[in-house]
Amino acid sequence: MLESVLRERLEQVEERIQRAAARAGRQRSDISLVAVTKKFSTDVICEAHALGLRCFGENYVQEFEGKHPRVAQLGGAQFHLIGHLQSNKTRIAAGLFQAIETIDSAKLARRLEEAAQSLGVTLEAMIEVKLSLEESKAGASPEQLSELIAAIRECSHLRLTGLMTMPPWNDDPEQTRPYFRRLAELGQTHQLAKLSMGMSHDFEVAIEEGATHIRVGRGLFGPRPKPMW
Repeated sequence: MLESVLRERLEQVEERIQRAAARAGRQRSDISLVAVTKKFSTDVICEAHALGLRCFGENYVQEFEGKHPRVAQLGGAQFHLIGHLQSNKTRIAAGLFQAIETIDSAKLARRLEEAAQSLGVTLEAMIEVKLSLEESKAGASPEQLSELIAAIRECSHLRLTGLMTMPPWNDDPEQTRPYFRRLAELGQTHQLAKLSMGMSHDFEVAIEEGATHIRVGRGLFGPRPKPMW
């Protein structure tokens, strides 16, 4: 990817973030931009890092396992798993990522705890919450949160910081606003400060509703290339 193109897109995204934060009366520093690099090469990750991006989101453990050797030494870079995690891949994930945003069961939390303990690491943990009826969406239900939060807090190598959600796709950001508002309410109820919500097409609305982490791929890198794996 041409550096000039990526720089221009980053500036455009940054301007959108700042405008949304201003409308909501929030500080720009309270919002983390997670650059979603699934299906993009390590060259793209390195270019984005050179332009100042430090937080990257990947969806697939196996894909990022192949990228990791080249990007692991990027100064200050943090890698978040934002896709569904199968319990049989927890040890690999614990060795690759600094944050797991998609914990949705006590069983998965315990498996991650065992893996993190064996590797001598502590992982940032976020709970994925399912707020829609779509069968394709993963996540814990709001009713399961209290029990799941308690289970994660028993894990000394998991540091629970917040919630994430993936609303049903809609071209109209206003249609996703209620999902973002509901996640913010749940975060407040359970005293979890971080909220990972909002993507390229709707992150302004997410920021207005309290997002602390927005996951932006297409807005930065354009359409995804054909699968690498």
